[in-house]
Amino acid sequence: MAESCRISCADFEILDHSDGCLYPTIELRDELIVRIRDFRADLVLTHRPNDYHPDHRYTAIAVQDASYMLTVPAICPDAKHLREMPVIGHLEDSFERPIPFKGDVVVSIDDTIAEKIDMLDCHVSQFYEWLPYNRRNENQVPGNGTDRKLWLGEQAKTQARKTADCRRKRLIKLYGESIGRGIEYAEAFEVSEYGKSLFEENYPDLFPFFT
Repeated sequence: MAESCRISCADFEILDHSDGCLYPTIELRDELIVRIRDFRADLVLTHRPNDYHPDHRYTAIAVQDASYMLTVPAICPDAKHLREMPVIGHLEDSFERPIPFKGDVVVSIDDTIAEKIDMLDCHVSQFYEWLPYNRRNENQVPGNGTDRKLWLGEQAKTQARKTADCRRKRLIKLYGESIGRGIEYAEAFEVSEYGKSLFEENYPDLFPFFT
C-alpha cells in the first residue's frame, strides 16, 4: 500500500479491521464520519453495497450510513460537522442484481494507465497470488517480475478498454466528440443517491478535465 501511494503521491490510513472481518457497526460508521469530516471531503469513492466481497459491501453500507450523519452536529461532536454531504461515487462492477451499475461519470485514463499498472504491481499478494489462486489460473502468472507486470498490465488495459468502448457515448457527452471518440482507456463511476447530487453542469468542480 505504501509503495502504491508513493507512486500516486497519495496519503493513506489503514483502519484497524482484519481482512474479511469488517461489519457495518456504529463504531465503524463513526470512524468514517470523523475521517471524512477531518478531510472536508467533496468526493468519496467506495464500492457498491451489492459487491461480491463482504468487506467491500460493508464498507459501502458504512459510508452510506455515514453520509447524512456527516451534517448532523450532535453526531461525533468532537469532529466539526459538514454543511453539506460530499458526492459519493461507486466503483464500477459487473453485478446485475438488484440493479446493474450505471456509469454516470466516465473518466479517461489514457495518460495514467501506466501509472495505474505500476500501482497494481505493488500489490503482489493480491494480484499475483490470491486472485489467480481464487480464479484457478495461478499457473498463468509468469515467474519473471518483468513478464509478470506485463501480464497484469494487459489485464488492466483490457478492462479499461472495455469500459471505454462500452461507454463511448458517455465519453463523447462528457469530453466532446473529437476527444471522446479517441479515448482508449477509461474508468466509470456511479453517483450514489445517498450523497450530494451531482449535475452535469457541476462536473467540472470535481472532474476539471472535462471540456
